[in-house]
Amino acid sequence: MKVIHEFSLYAYQWLLVHGLKVVVAFAILVIGLKVIKYLGNRIRSRVSERELHSSLQPFFISLSITALYVLLLILVLMTVGIPLESFASILGGATVAIGLALSGTFQNFAGGVLILLLKPFVLDDSILAQGQEGKVTSIQIFYTVLLSADNKTIIIPNGKLFNEVIVNYTRQGKRRLDFEVKLGYYVDVDQAKQIMIDAITSVPGVLKSPGIRVGIIGLEVDCIRYTVNIWVNPSDFLTVKIALQEKIIKDLKAGGIRLLGT
Repeated sequence: MKVIHEFSLYAYQWLLVHGLKVVVAFAILVIGLKVIKYLGNRIRSRVSERELHSSLQPFFISLSITALYVLLLILVLMTVGIPLESFASILGGATVAIGLALSGTFQNFAGGVLILLLKPFVLDDSILAQGQEGKVTSIQIFYTVLLSADNKTIIIPNGKLFNEVIVNYTRQGKRRLDFEVKLGYYVDVDQAKQIMIDAITSVPGVLKSPGIRVGIIGLEVDCIRYTVNIWVNPSDFLTVKIALQEKIIKDLKAGGIRLLGT
């Protein structure tokens, strides 16, 4: 009975001192939860209206709502009078430990967020990165997936991807195709040039603008080096290159121009 009496007395004294704080804290909690629910709906609506990548939308929504809950919890604890110094120390230590353990993961995460926000490439772009070339088929928070020309799936961590050079073949909408043809000094320059121009204009996929260029780019001891510059759509690059080189070789031979080594 004495213990119960002492406990009741202690509880009564505690309520006299902290009762009002508890009531206020409870009111803040109830109102805060309703406000967070309202703000959460507003955040979802605003995020869906923005041109934000679908992979980032759930992340930003969760981050915003979680931050609101944390602020509400801190406000309630401060209202009750609970000291936050020890809580902050424990949280800080745990954050450092987790950060060290997941440093590589955080780097990939940060790289993924920056890629999705800054958009150095988008889906279906053809890129060269980390020594790998292919079409972008998926951009995730932690990694990016490429599909190579020979149908290989290439997965690149976003941390390394964003911190290195990225060559985007698709961004400008057109891609220049360059190659050289070596012919002997006995060849009629104007005839060889005209044959190559006619071959270029007959191959499907060669763009008329910005135009084609065929000319001598170098003089070697045993040959003349002709350069061929044309413009194609990025998706047609390899197809046009193969078809055009075959066409030029056949037309030069048909025109009586002997190729080196033949």
